[in-house]
Amino acid sequence: MKFKPLYFYGAVFLTVVIILIIVSQQTGTENTQPEEISTKQNLPDDDIHNPFKSDGAPNKDNVSQGFLHKLEMLKKAIDENPQDTTKMREYADLLSAAHKQKEAIEYYKKILSIDPKRTDILFSLSFIYYSLGEFDKAEELTQKILVIKPNNLNAQYNLGAIAATRGDKEKAREIWEKIVKQYPNEEVGIKAANSLNKL
Repeated sequence: MKFKPLYFYGAVFLTVVIILIIVSQQTGTENTQPEEISTKQNLPDDDIHNPFKSDGAPNKDNVSQGFLHKLEMLKKAIDENPQDTTKMREYADLLSAAHKQKEAIEYYKKILSIDPKRTDILFSLSFIYYSLGEFDKAEELTQKILVIKPNNLNAQYNLGAIAATRGDKEKAREIWEKIVKQYPNEEVGIKAANSLNKL
């Protein structure tokens, strides 16, 4: 079976959601947690974008040979061309989806050493650190995104999510209220309003 990038991003999205659920259960009560930390892309939750919707998260027991083969081929391609950030990004995303965050971090950092202004990579790294409970690193990376793109609403929302997870409700409220005021009818504004209701 041929690997399709669309299926891969669906799997990554599902993994992100599952990690957020686990983190929210481990770090406190539900009413003090943000709705979720935003990643760069919000994919639809349908069978096309999320082929593992009813099959559960990928793990060592249900990872297909195709997935493992894809990992091997990407690693080989990166070894042959260490400047290929497209392959490196795909490889890091697969590692992250396979719960190999430390290895994924290594490859995301390699991409940033080639192009430090890759906000997509900064988002991915920030999310991994957030899911690992390393909130200082998650915040630092989110601030870097805002230096590059000051008006990035997902990064602004994420600062509120990090603050809320740390228990700094006032900071989270201030950030999210500003988003709601400026963008009340946009997706991020609605998400911020929902998160405010949970504080």
